[in-house]
Amino acid sequence: MSATQDILSANAQYAASRKAEQLPMPPSKKVAVLTCMDARILPEAALGIKEGQAHVIRNAGGRAPEALRSVIISQQLLGTEEVVVVQHTDCGMLTFTTPQARQLIATNLKLDSGAAKQHLDSLDFLDFPDLEKNVKADVDFLRTNGLVKGTKVRGFVYDVKTGALKEVA
Repeated sequence: MSATQDILSANAQYAASRKAEQLPMPPSKKVAVLTCMDARILPEAALGIKEGQAHVIRNAGGRAPEALRSVIISQQLLGTEEVVVVQHTDCGMLTFTTPQARQLIATNLKLDSGAAKQHLDSLDFLDFPDLEKNVKADVDFLRTNGLVKGTKVRGFVYDVKTGALKEVA
């Protein structure tokens, strides 16, 4: 069975046991969590978040520049008042640079010209060599962004081995 088939089967079980209550659209804790898409992080479990309590925004590396649109919507349209940035130890984003990623992808896809190659060459993979420095930079990016006014922003490193958070910004 494929992974998608597994997901569909699990969803059928979930939907069958789900209570038919409708939660309000704005999150009750008025918080948005920005974290990495890494499969070793389960934000709901690690951060004690329940359904309806927080927006969870995920991308590769938990990067604020890529998540800005979602953070603005969360804050301005859906009433969140805090952003928690959570990046993590042993992150894949620490293992390559943007030029390395572009070269690998171009090789894998056999791209040497054309629209796909131009698009690839314009992508910034938002790589970073220093985890704590990056959390601080992303927190500063949000705190100083004129589109994210009045929002408390804090930054943490999540240890994928222990599950513990360490505040760094």
